[in-house]
Amino acid sequence: MRFAAITLSLAALLGLAIVTGGAAAAWAALAFVTLFAAGMDRIAALAAPDAPAGAEFPAGTGLSALLGLVHVPLLYGGALALAARPVSADALALFVALALFLGQVSNSNAHELIHRGDRRLRALGVAVYVTLLFGHHVSAHRRVHHVWAATDRDPNSARPGEGFWHFAPRAWWGSYLAGRRAETTLRRGRGVHPYRVYAAGSVASLACVWAIGGGTALAWYVGLCVYAQLQLLLSDYVQHYGLRRARRADGSWAPVGPAHSWNAPHGFTSGLMLNAPRHSDHHAHPGRAYPGLRLDREAMPMLPHALPVMAVIALVPPLWRRVMDRRVRAWSAPHASGTGGPGRFPVAPGSATIGP
Repeated sequence: MRFAAITLSLAALLGLAIVTGGAAAAWAALAFVTLFAAGMDRIAALAAPDAPAGAEFPAGTGLSALLGLVHVPLLYGGALALAARPVSADALALFVALALFLGQVSNSNAHELIHRGDRRLRALGVAVYVTLLFGHHVSAHRRVHHVWAATDRDPNSARPGEGFWHFAPRAWWGSYLAGRRAETTLRRGRGVHPYRVYAAGSVASLACVWAIGGGTALAWYVGLCVYAQLQLLLSDYVQHYGLRRARRADGSWAPVGPAHSWNAPHGFTSGLMLNAPRHSDHHAHPGRAYPGLRLDREAMPMLPHALPVMAVIALVPPLWRRVMDRRVRAWSAPHASGTGGPGRFPVAPGSATIGP
């Protein structure tokens, strides 16, 4: 209920703003995802409890599917609604609020869907990323990031001292290439290459928006997609900044453990982002449904603020380094073995790589 109440409230405000054209709903949505979310996190920073171990979450699956379907009218309808009104403060409020939904809710939900065993749910997650013109992230995330996270072989794991504006283009292009190589090696010419699907879907999305709304709608649509992609890259940057796995004597990497991802316990934004800030447990158990992700505050490094707040700080590299570099050093020293330290939880067999 917590996840549904938070995510669907924001979706409803955005839908109201798009359908009615009212400025009040647009500003309410923007306030909800920024000021209200930040305030609620401060009031109840540690209020999100762990679900019982082994629990099933059929309602979570239903919500995830619903959010995947809601994404489509919000993205396309938002671009068309923005094109139909003059550029103004009200229009920019709707743009930012909608882009934050796409980057924080749709992205987190699509990430959840592409890890599901049901092919229909995975296809829905792929469709969300394709409509955001970011289809290659599906392959890069599953085939590259989950194998090489917290090593230099993963383009989406920020290096110690690396600023976000240096990281972002390197991660975008590097993940595109690495994901394509991984898919090509896996398939060896068999079947349709996923990158062809991603490209065809993106072209179809662009053509559809242009045909219905013209060049103005297309510009708004691309702007929303770029903003959403920026937030995804910020999330990767924040959640893995500076953390590295150790190299074993035989040259292999130590397994991913709880020490290799930054986490945030804040209840409201964790609800908004479907527990994406519980990142260490996700890497240990990629197939675990989002309501069941857990936190170990002794074994997992914790961010000093909620994930969205840290993403804003990351936009200013000197400030980011002032906040985070000493924390990276303090955390990395006792965990230099790369095993995750004394509180390390076991990594599930086969969790380092995700099947097709």
